[in-house]
Amino acid sequence: MTTKKLIILGILLAMAILEPLSSRAEEGGTGHYVPGLTASFIDALPGKTGFAVANVLGYYDGSADVHKKFPLGAGLTAGLDATVYSETLVVLYQPDWKLPGGYYVFGVSVPYFWTKVEGHVRLRGPGGQTFSKKRRDTANGFGDITVFPVMLGWTALGGDLKYDVRLGVYVPTGEYDKDDLANAGKNYWTFEPSVSLSYLSSKTGLEISAYAGVDFNGENPDTNYRTGDQFHLDVTVAEHLPILGGLVGLGANGFYYQQISGDSGSGAILGDFKGRTAGIGPVLSYATKLWEKAIVAEVKWLPEMDVKRRTEGDNFWFKLAVQF
Repeated sequence: MTTKKLIILGILLAMAILEPLSSRAEEGGTGHYVPGLTASFIDALPGKTGFAVANVLGYYDGSADVHKKFPLGAGLTAGLDATVYSETLVVLYQPDWKLPGGYYVFGVSVPYFWTKVEGHVRLRGPGGQTFSKKRRDTANGFGDITVFPVMLGWTALGGDLKYDVRLGVYVPTGEYDKDDLANAGKNYWTFEPSVSLSYLSSKTGLEISAYAGVDFNGENPDTNYRTGDQFHLDVTVAEHLPILGGLVGLGANGFYYQQISGDSGSGAILGDFKGRTAGIGPVLSYATKLWEKAIVAEVKWLPEMDVKRRTEGDNFWFKLAVQF
């Protein structure tokens, strides 16, 4: 595959981000996958035997006006303000197993959250009348662990191109209370098959990375709410230059996230609850070797620019990965 074809592929994928699609939202206005979580060359599989460890720091601050209602806190909540800090440890291991033309990887991702949510909660009085009361909840603790039992990868073009298929399973291990606005866990299983392509030219420094996946969600047994299936696409285009004894990359990350089926269950009191989110922002990275270990750091800002039936805000990410 030539560089020209890869550039065309990247443009087509970027255009797909802006393609208007019918969409849905999810219980509480968020799903397991967060835009930008897996988006660039730092998220590609190692490609060699051994461990790869990453620490991912995340920050999100978003809000929705009082006219937007969300199925949250065992009822309807409007005028949401949400702030989330997260730290996630990701561990991947590639065994020395010979597969036809490729390699096998498995791993685990363990998140920890600090969350604050404020909103106007609709309550019912003793006489059956309803009224709204402003409430503020906080939560912190380990979230839902993600297990990757199957990750199959391949390399081409002398190692410049990596592509893979993978399956992630979000396990409902985080603490959850249906009456709370803020929770560390979602209280349902999610199965996430995905595919990726990451090209980083060793000659020109051009990067084109694309990650696409679909989340199939189980039912939340405490609320009888089943979030519809979600599609997400992240695309990064960047240029990497030999600076400071390594490679410094500067580019843009665009994302599109939406549901492709409606919410269901007796708890889905808003029906399909249509919505989506999309955006684009800058990404800066640095890759080098230290003590013969590959080290990569990345920082990015992802503002949401096209949001329906979700809180609208900004995602900030800092990633640090080491390959042993």
